[in-house]
Amino acid sequence: MERAVIVGATSGIGREVAQILLKKGWHVGIAGRREDILRQMKALQPQAIEYQVIDVTSEDAPGRLQDLINKLGGMDLYLHCSGYGRINPDLDPSIDTKVVRTNITGFVVMANYAFRFFKEQNRGHLAAITSIAGRRGTGLNAAYSSSKRFQMAYLSSLAQLSHNGKYNVRITDIQPGFVKTDFLQHSYPMMMKTPYVAGKIVRGLCKGKRFIVIDWRYRIVACVWHMIPHWIWERINLQAFVSW
Repeated sequence: MERAVIVGATSGIGREVAQILLKKGWHVGIAGRREDILRQMKALQPQAIEYQVIDVTSEDAPGRLQDLINKLGGMDLYLHCSGYGRINPDLDPSIDTKVVRTNITGFVVMANYAFRFFKEQNRGHLAAITSIAGRRGTGLNAAYSSSKRFQMAYLSSLAQLSHNGKYNVRITDIQPGFVKTDFLQHSYPMMMKTPYVAGKIVRGLCKGKRFIVIDWRYRIVACVWHMIPHWIWERINLQAFVSW
């Protein structure tokens, strides 16, 4: 039986992916900050689910991750779904620092630990949900888009380390577009439903894909974004595309 750890599994994409993996017969370790939800999820399939309360910004997060791995009896897949971001054109420093603490510092600590675990095991699959927003810096959420760009570069670095060190650690960068979850507080164009996105993620993970861009519309969007010169991009008013 394959074993997956999903950090950020109490809602949204992480929760949907957990449910799909359970249906496929996986043993799943779920983690998040809300213990009441974790307990409810475990109660549905107590033989197949283990849980651990983990706040990725806390110093004890790596130890708690190891505790969850121990409960599972090992780990074959680590999926990082934990993240934070808010529209912040006024550059409220309290929002930006929380984004950095969660999406950069917390992400690095957890991904680093998972990678080293798989390195010692000489096999494993490390995946993380970044975002299509990481393809270009956006003034509406400068810290968020920048943090997602950082995650993409970090995952690329881990892939290089794995390849050159022959560690047999597979890396997957998952880049969805706008997904209709509690995470998004506004209405965006081309919003996708969570079950649809989660299904795409699981299929991509099972195929061992290095990149999963969801979906085809956002692959086109990403190509167009990269074709726009900087001097034009920096004059685009993205607020016109958001429903407040």
